Amino acid sequence: MITAEQKPLKEIIEYISPYDRILLVGCNECVTVCAAGGRKEVGLLASALHLHCLKQGKTIEIKELTLERQCDPEYVEELVSEIGRVDAIVSMACGCGVQSIAERYKETPVFPAVNTKFMGASVSQGIWEERCQGCGDCLLGITGGICPVARCSKHLLNGPCGGTSNGMCEIAPDVECAWCLIWERLKALGMEKRYEEIMEAKDFRPAGGGGPRKIIREDLSL
Repeated sequence: MITAEQKPLKEIIEYISPYDRILLVGCNECVTVCAAGGRKEVGLLASALHLHCLKQGKTIEIKELTLERQCDPEYVEELVSEIGRVDAIVSMACGCGVQSIAERYKETPVFPAVNTKFMGASVSQGIWEERCQGCGDCLLGITGGICPVARCSKHLLNGPCGGTSNGMCEIAPDVECAWCLIWERLKALGMEKRYEEIMEAKDFRPAGGGGPRKIIREDLSL
């Protein structure tokens, strides 16, 4: 899941200060789950912006909408009827959603209301940890389902390093060493031999070093 957090209110206010009619758009997917940009957060941000403008003696019109997804053209198309009625759009989706709206409605300024953080998983109520960096060449089949690229603080492909102590990383006492986790997982699976295999330096070109990545599915009915 893509995780995000709302930008400081001051930054959002600076974005919209030249405009009087704002379309505030939420997303019903990842940012809803991590409580950064769903319907509830759209309402809270709209109220905060109204309150700020009231204190400044400025009148502002804010239209609230929440799309099922902002990264799919079919849902972004639902904004067509509103575009001529607003001066700017504020998206509460991840960076993919912001760009999808900006690409579709080129004549309308589109601003982000959240900072996209990482692809992560929920480890407990209200807490998410990074689990994937989208490197384009997944190693999880070799490392027991634990990603060293995302979870090792030094992104080591062969570890652990000399900075681990009692299964914890040297960068902080509450950060687990990914390679200790990998070893324990492989041992539990009876796959210790995999640990002895030296992995070569990773080729990050599949991760998009040469430009934006694309995945093409010719038959989406399967």
